[in-house]
Amino acid sequence: MALCLALAAALVHLDGGGSTPGDHSPEAGFARDMAVHHQQAVEMSFIVRDSTGDADVRRLAYDIANTQANQRGMLLGWLDVWGLTPTGDKPPMAWMGGHHASYKAHDGSLMPGMATNAELDKLRKARGKAAEILYLRLMIAHHKGGIEMAQGAVDLSDDKQIHGLAKTMAEGQQSEIDMMNDMLRKRGVPRVG
Repeated sequence: MALCLALAAALVHLDGGGSTPGDHSPEAGFARDMAVHHQQAVEMSFIVRDSTGDADVRRLAYDIANTQANQRGMLLGWLDVWGLTPTGDKPPMAWMGGHHASYKAHDGSLMPGMATNAELDKLRKARGKAAEILYLRLMIAHHKGGIEMAQGAVDLSDDKQIHGLAKTMAEGQQSEIDMMNDMLRKRGVPRVG
């Protein structure tokens, strides 16, 4: 399936014409960083799926895992088509410049919004409602970081395929943030900023 997605992404990009992004381009930085960011969202979604019986949270986790795994396949496929490696020699977020480039990775949190190793361990140990609340809070923060990155790609890239995917990501993740805040409210927890 990942191979099919990568091939489809390659064909779409090749049809769009234009020049191939370079190793230090915003397009390459976005593809690399968002692929890593998405991988953690997939991991968190699988963790909560096994930690709760709540149908709504499990459905949300399933949707996030599938959407972000598919998008990750597209991003990695583009890198392959561009002849670029999945990892670069610059730190995460360097392609965005500004305050994002100065983000200090800590305890496994490589970029804004990513959970730390300690938070992931806490999620792995949590069960039921506690797992649901922690997952929702972590995923809201995760999505906020993803939206900032997607907006950075829109602002810095001239590639129409990157623009389209980044806008879709930002819109979808904002919609999920709204839904997750409603789910927190139903669990008696205040919404996350």
